Amino acid sequence: MTPRQTFRALLKATGLTLMPGAYDALSARIIEEQGFAAMGAGGYAAAGSLLGQPDTGQSNMRDFADHYARICEAVTIPVYVDGDTGFGGVHNVAQMVKAFEKAGAAALFFTDQVFPSRCGYLPGKQVIPVEQMLAKIKAALDARSDESMMICARTDVFALEGKEAAIRRCQLFMEAGADMAKPQGVDAPEAILEVMRSVPGPFIATLSQAAASNKTTPAELEGLGVPAATLPSLTLFAAARAVRESLAILQGSRSLASLQDRLLPLDDYYKIVRLDAQQAREKAWDESAAELAAGATNETGV
Repeated sequence: MTPRQTFRALLKATGLTLMPGAYDALSARIIEEQGFAAMGAGGYAAAGSLLGQPDTGQSNMRDFADHYARICEAVTIPVYVDGDTGFGGVHNVAQMVKAFEKAGAAALFFTDQVFPSRCGYLPGKQVIPVEQMLAKIKAALDARSDESMMICARTDVFALEGKEAAIRRCQLFMEAGADMAKPQGVDAPEAILEVMRSVPGPFIATLSQAAASNKTTPAELEGLGVPAATLPSLTLFAAARAVRESLAILQGSRSLASLQDRLLPLDDYYKIVRLDAQQAREKAWDESAAELAAGATNETGV
């Protein structure tokens, strides 16, 4: 199966698929190495890793497409990516879908926030009229060339107008043809169950470090029958803490010896970046070229 087909199958399978978020190609490789079946790649982690800034809509579509392409190229498992607002109107949405599909995304979501958007856990959000979002969904579906790539429409209206408004928008999104509809901020068990009863299609939960607190655990989500959950910023926060603490030790001790137990062993790093496979390819190419050159010499006598 392709990664896109695998992603669809995971959402139909029994049990909860945990999808940590990758902030770059190296973190994506580590996620795959640790045995996760799928991963996310979001705007929050991209803004932090690429710009060292909060997620308030300052990156453009091409930045994201390039970022996601590097992540998708690094792994074989499905990558579920963040399409922000579609980066503008309906034509921007169509361009985004084409670019993210070319980048290798297994699935994408985009939100009904006004452009530019901000992290769904930050204050100051606004949403566009539902008719505009429905038009964007139609544009996204028309732009998709591989129907196995899932398109999720997210609404951020829950924080502004409440659960019923969020459910109604999700229902309309599904009627418009979206493969999934996500009510951002609905994360309490009772509310999740109501959404799953009211909105057709799979429900993907979010467990984010950007939230004030996560109201459910992975075990509780699995008990509710949720098929998947993203952890979009977990690796970003883990890496940032590890780097900061290691540098603080170096600054205080002025000694590399005090850091050795905090660093990834060299062999483990080379395993993650697949040095052996790269060297094997290089050797094979060199040997093939040498054989070709030797054959040409024998034929010409030169």
